[in-house]
Amino acid sequence: MTTAISTVVFDVGNVLVEWDPEHLYRDLIPDEAARHFFLSEICSMDWNLQQDLGRSWNEAVSSLSSQHPEHAELIEAYSSRWHDMVPGAIQGSVDILEALKKADVPLYAITNFSQEKFAEAQDRFPFLKTSFRDIIVSAEERLLKPDLRIYEALFARNTITPSECVFIDDSEKNVAGAREAGMAALHFTGADKLRQDLREMGLPV
Repeated sequence: MTTAISTVVFDVGNVLVEWDPEHLYRDLIPDEAARHFFLSEICSMDWNLQQDLGRSWNEAVSSLSSQHPEHAELIEAYSSRWHDMVPGAIQGSVDILEALKKADVPLYAITNFSQEKFAEAQDRFPFLKTSFRDIIVSAEERLLKPDLRIYEALFARNTITPSECVFIDDSEKNVAGAREAGMAALHFTGADKLRQDLREMGLPV
């Protein structure tokens, strides 16, 4: 017999809130090849993930700028103009979140995010403060999805049964990690598909 899903666990970035460095750097580096080089070789995803693991943005910017002084201004913009990478909430997903909350479905989040920027995101998007019973932030745990330990931190902290949860993430590897941790999981590709999938699980959206 399949366990009924009663709890929903959300990722934040590119599920509830859009984030893409291209939104900022298209203006700062109009040349596509130069922009690609900068975002893949200088301010790379691996570099950004170190902030999601707990490194401060001051340290990250200072260290990288000392390595690439010719790009110091562009590197600094990654932090000081972070909100320009975040054009807004993904409204369809927020509507689903609000419907679940209204129906008293237990809601949680697990997100790869720096502490500093997540606090800023919560100030900008109040639903990140008011919707969830608990939020596991990678920088606080010093763990990144899809490490099994970050999912297990949610279970341990909240006495949650994994098989009763569905996890939603835009990253297929994080979805796979959630399934390995014992949850049902959905790869987020858009709000309409998410709503359909959740309805098929019997959730009130």
